[in-house]
Amino acid sequence: MLARALPFAIAATVFLLDRITKRIVQTHISSWDTIRVIPGFFNIVHAENRGVAFGLFSDSTSPWRSVILVGLSIAVMVFVVSLLWRPGHGGLALRIGLAFVLGGAIGNLYDRVVHGTVTDFVEIYEGTHYFPAFNVADSAISVGAALLLLDMWRGRERTGEIHRASSG
Repeated sequence: MLARALPFAIAATVFLLDRITKRIVQTHISSWDTIRVIPGFFNIVHAENRGVAFGLFSDSTSPWRSVILVGLSIAVMVFVVSLLWRPGHGGLALRIGLAFVLGGAIGNLYDRVVHGTVTDFVEIYEGTHYFPAFNVADSAISVGAALLLLDMWRGRERTGEIHRASSG
């Protein structure tokens, strides 16, 4: 039972951290203001993103943009929950990766449904090269995706070891 509950607890923690940090930014930093934390490298900003990761589709004026983005988010969440709900499905890296993706997806979906935009606030840059602003949910989705890739890579490595051992 604990193995099944742990990923959902992780997802809930990611969602709560995302909500808390976004709320702090929304209440204490005016839109598009910047707080320099590490000059030349890291700022905290208050940006509202109408699109998806890296501002994709934010300039779209289609009335379907929000419907499609919300629909895709819900579809991904249903898929991830179905994978996590199955007992014994996948290893620890897979389950934790899926939990991070789920928590991040819920965090950004909440913003999109309640506010119509997603609050981004972490800005990393070097000189004139800026990485698009992001948030805790985006970070969790990225970490989750990296864990999923690691799990896939390790799975292929184990399969290769089994194949080599059986053919030798």
